[in-house]
Amino acid sequence: MTPGILFVSLIFVGISMLVGYILKSRFKEYSEIPTSSGMTGREIAEKMLRDNQIYDVQVRSVDGFLSDHYNPADKTVNLSPDVYNGANVAAAAVASHECGHAVQHAAHYPWLGMRSRLVPIVQVSANLVNWVLLIGIMMVNRFPQLLLVGIVLFAVTTVFSVVTLPVEFDASRRALAWLDNSKVMAKGEHDKAKNALWWAAMTYVVAALASIATLFQYLMIFLGARNRN
Repeated sequence: MTPGILFVSLIFVGISMLVGYILKSRFKEYSEIPTSSGMTGREIAEKMLRDNQIYDVQVRSVDGFLSDHYNPADKTVNLSPDVYNGANVAAAAVASHECGHAVQHAAHYPWLGMRSRLVPIVQVSANLVNWVLLIGIMMVNRFPQLLLVGIVLFAVTTVFSVVTLPVEFDASRRALAWLDNSKVMAKGEHDKAKNALWWAAMTYVVAALASIATLFQYLMIFLGARNRN
């Protein structure tokens, strides 16, 4: 790793840690605020699915903290125990957000479809990219084409990070619209849910920006080596 790439990485690591800290503190704060409806995350998820005429998606509990996700492969909304059992603002925000992905899937939201198609490609790229980039930088003056291969592999992961942004923001938009229309929480609770989801989205924004900046650094190294040759 070159000094420039290391410097950029450290900057974004710091930003990521700060955003992660704020996110966790917000969720801790909002997990102590009960929703006026008294509904748990599981109940909210099941109601949102029913309200959107989605009956083939299962809501289940999975281990972990903030491990919540929607799996389009088996059509499951997976909620961490605190969200699944919690009857608070944080649980409502997370549960409805993950159901937002289920609604995207049912509506054939194009960005979600694109992200799903990229998953197997990204898995292959992630297994190779670090080694190819490392060897490519070491041999950049003799064989710059290898670094270019690494850049292409890294670009795949960057595209995935960028494509993830509209998917996440749209899922939150759908979740907040449903929370507002369904009246499962009061206005003050709704505003806190919106704030929690905004900070969650910021983690994806930081990851995408970091990936773009790092990709640019690798590209500059490649162009510099090619000009010298």
